[in-house]
Amino acid sequence: MNKRYSILSIVAVAAVAGILFGSTYSNTQSVAGNALGVSPETIDKVTPQTIDSVTAKDVQSAGGLEFKMFGADAIPLDQVAAEKAAGRTVHEITLTAQSVDLPIPGGKMYHAMTFDGQVPGPTIRVTQGDVIEVTLNVPSTELTPHSLDMHAGRISAVPNFLAVMPGKSNTYAYIANTPGAFKYHCEGVNVIGMDQHVLSGMYGMTIVDPLNGYHKLLIQRTATQNGQVVLNNTLISPAAYEFTLEFNQLYLNSDGSYNQAAMFLHNTTWTVINGKPFGYDPVVTKIWNNAPVAHDKSAPLILPVGQHIRYFVVNQGNMPLFFHIVGGQMDRVTQGNVVQAMGTQTWDIGGSQDAIIDAVYDEPGAYVIVNHDYAAIFTGAAAVQLAQASPAPNPSDAVPPTSSLPGTSIPQQTFVHCECTNERANEIGNMTGQ
Repeated sequence: MNKRYSILSIVAVAAVAGILFGSTYSNTQSVAGNALGVSPETIDKVTPQTIDSVTAKDVQSAGGLEFKMFGADAIPLDQVAAEKAAGRTVHEITLTAQSVDLPIPGGKMYHAMTFDGQVPGPTIRVTQGDVIEVTLNVPSTELTPHSLDMHAGRISAVPNFLAVMPGKSNTYAYIANTPGAFKYHCEGVNVIGMDQHVLSGMYGMTIVDPLNGYHKLLIQRTATQNGQVVLNNTLISPAAYEFTLEFNQLYLNSDGSYNQAAMFLHNTTWTVINGKPFGYDPVVTKIWNNAPVAHDKSAPLILPVGQHIRYFVVNQGNMPLFFHIVGGQMDRVTQGNVVQAMGTQTWDIGGSQDAIIDAVYDEPGAYVIVNHDYAAIFTGAAAVQLAQASPAPNPSDAVPPTSSLPGTSIPQQTFVHCECTNERANEIGNMTGQ
C-alpha cells in the first residue's frame, strides 16, 4: 500500500467509512472515531503506519464516525433583533447600485458600475462577532439588475446573492465570524455578466477586526554591542496608521465601454489602486495633475517615520498581485489573523484574496507601493508614499473607518480624494467634516 497519504486522504477514508457504517450527523464539528486515532489534538502524530492499520471493520467496531457540519453565518432577518439583545453589535449597511461615467487619464471617461457612486464602494468595518445586515438598492433608473456577494460571511448564494431587479431591493444578514479584509462585489445577473460588473467598479472591502484586537508588531533590527552584532528586537503597539489598498484592472474600448475580449486576453487598459491608475503618483507620472476637480488629482500617501503602518490589501481583479514596497520591506504579513511571513520583500496575493501588511519606515524618503508585474506598474499600479517626521492629511479613499477596538486605529486627517461622482465627493466631504 502506498505510504504517502495526505490529510485529505484521511478525511476521504473517514467519510466513506462513516457513510457505510452508520455515522451520525449534527451541526457543529467533525470528529474522527477512536480507530483512526485522529483528532485536532493528535493530527500531527498521524503516520502512514497508523493509517495502514485502519479498515472498514475497525471503523465499524469503534461505532462509526460522527460527522458534524459547521454552521453557516447566516441569520434570518427576524432574528437580528434577538442577536442584538443578546449582546452582538448590529451594523445596518445600505448600498445603492449606480451606473455613472467616471474619469480616466487623458481627459476621457469610462462607463462605470458602482456602489454609491464611487469605486471602490464604501469600506465597511466591523469587529469579529458583529452582525452585518446589508441592503442592496437598485434604482428603477438602472438598465440592468445587480446583486451583492459579501465574502466576509459564509452564507448561501441562493437566494441571498440573486439578481435584484431595477426598482427593487434585497436584504440579508450574517455574523462576521472570521477576521480579515474581505472582498464584496456584484454577482452580475445571477453570475451572468459578473466580470463586467466587477471590472467596471462594483467591488469594495469589509474589514473584520479580530475580537481580541491585533497583535503587537515585532520589529527585528541589528545593533552593535561590545564589538559584536546583536539582534535588537522591539515590540510595537498594535495601534497603527491604517490604509486600504484595492487593486483591479480596467478593460476598455475606445468609447469607455467594457471590453470583454481584452479581459479574456488579459490585455489591461489600466491597472487601478482604489479605482484610479496612478492616483497616488503625482511625482512620476503627473497624469492626473490637470484634473478639473480636486478629488481627481493625484496625491501621495504621507507616513510618519518610525510609526506602525497597517495596510489592508485586497486583490479585487483579474490578475495576480505581487505586492512590493520599493525601498521597504514588510515586517509582517497576516491572512485570516494568522501570521504568514515576517521580514519579506514581495507578497503574492491572488485574485479575490487579501492580506494585512504591517511595516515601519525607519528613515524619511519616498517608498513606492507597486504590483511588481512590470505591465501593471506601467499601466497604473504605483502609489508613492512619503515618509516624514510628522503626520499629514491623507487621501480619503486610502484611509479606512476607525476601528471600534481601542488601541487599533490612530486617527488621521483626510482630504476628499476618490474615483467618484461630484455628488459623492460632496457627501464624503460632509461625512468627514470637510
